[in-house]
Amino acid sequence: MGEFVTLETTDGIGTIKLTRPPMNALNTQLQEELRAAAHSATGDEGVKAVVVYGGEKVFAAGADITEFTKVGYQEMAIRAEALSSAFDAVARIPKPVVAAITGYALGGGCELALACDWRVVADDAKLGQPEIKLGIIPGAGGTQRLARLIGPARAKDLIFSGRMVDAEEALRIGLADRVAPAGDVYRTAVELVKPYVTGPSLALRAAKLAVDGGLNLDLASGLALESQLFAGLFATDDRVEGTTAFVEKRKPTFTGR
Repeated sequence: MGEFVTLETTDGIGTIKLTRPPMNALNTQLQEELRAAAHSATGDEGVKAVVVYGGEKVFAAGADITEFTKVGYQEMAIRAEALSSAFDAVARIPKPVVAAITGYALGGGCELALACDWRVVADDAKLGQPEIKLGIIPGAGGTQRLARLIGPARAKDLIFSGRMVDAEEALRIGLADRVAPAGDVYRTAVELVKPYVTGPSLALRAAKLAVDGGLNLDLASGLALESQLFAGLFATDDRVEGTTAFVEKRKPTFTGR
């Protein structure tokens, strides 16, 4: 698909792979290719679930800092929105998405992992938001998604200090969902989302929208969103199949319609 980002689909699972040696630094070109891959995964009905993967050695060690030395406020005020929205394109993929993390997921790399639904982390991986050490803050969702995921106090600890956490701590605080040997990370990520390949795609889409959308709403508005999405699923073939299969005591065969 692109020079640094590709999307390959096998058995209904699309792999968005970053390939920009040596550390998958997230320069502007990679960000835009990531956005394009996310849009492709969103629009391709053959993609039922997604793995975001940086390869066997590193997920992504952060932004390309050499770009930061060349820009001032005026230019970054324009570019910052594009950076954030590229990651947001991954968060908005209406399908189950898991990050398969090896090596380092730092700065923008950690923010990319946060844009996924789950994170499978290698047992020797390191994660963190070290931007404060450069005199800046996370600018692609780190201050927002991290606080929502692990709570504001823990998020402030990581963001204020810029320290890295290992896989054990990441799992303990909720930053990681599963830990696996480095050589098994990709396989473990695939196994995590594999059950959703044959699941009810529209219901999964609605569930993701309800959870993610509800986090930005008060409870009453979130419940209203849930009710609307719930009712809408009664117009789908998969709802007919699912409820009929339950009554007939058989396994449903969902079509995504």
